[in-house]
Amino acid sequence: MEPLRILIADDHPFFREGLRVVVDAAADLELVGEAEDGGQVVEMARILEPDVVLMDLKMPGSGGIAATRRILQQSPEVGILVITMIEDDESVFAAMRAGARGYLLKGADKEEVLLAIAAVGRGEAVFGPAIARRLVHYFAPSGKPRSPHSAFPDLTDREREILNLIAAGRNNQDIAENLYISQKTVRNYVSSIFSKLQVADRAQAIVRAREAGLGGAEP
Repeated sequence: MEPLRILIADDHPFFREGLRVVVDAAADLELVGEAEDGGQVVEMARILEPDVVLMDLKMPGSGGIAATRRILQQSPEVGILVITMIEDDESVFAAMRAGARGYLLKGADKEEVLLAIAAVGRGEAVFGPAIARRLVHYFAPSGKPRSPHSAFPDLTDREREILNLIAAGRNNQDIAENLYISQKTVRNYVSSIFSKLQVADRAQAIVRAREAGLGGAEP
């Protein structure tokens, strides 16, 4: 299997160096470039065609959220993993709306970063523990939640069941084992769910599902 091609975007040399060490030490990752601002990372992503971009949010120029949006407009297959000091709700959800697949806080350990890169490279959504807690709190129902059936009338019962597991943070392998079906079948259901919800990826599906009251507790 070819190594994942990684592009780092951060305006702090010290933090870029730390990520470089992590990436260089992993046999299944290949560092293809480093950018210092939003405009530069957009151009480098176009030229270098990375699989995953490690994106800071607060950078000179357009910043990480705008850069995420522009990269995905030109290359929708690229996985964006945000690694930043910023953890307010507005920034987290702005990054997700822009299309980021993952969100970690700086200070995450090496293993957490490597696991997140691998997950984003597989097309999964991943959030650090602190961000995951914020998501659960943000989407915790403050009254009677909308019925998932009324929120997603186009979904079949099986698709709604799988969406609930996605919203609870399960990956495709976990879902397949939980429902006693193949991973290929899960992938087909997930594709159908994304199409019906009109979302581009797992992160956006999680947002929609949580808003409807799904996934608040792991099954």
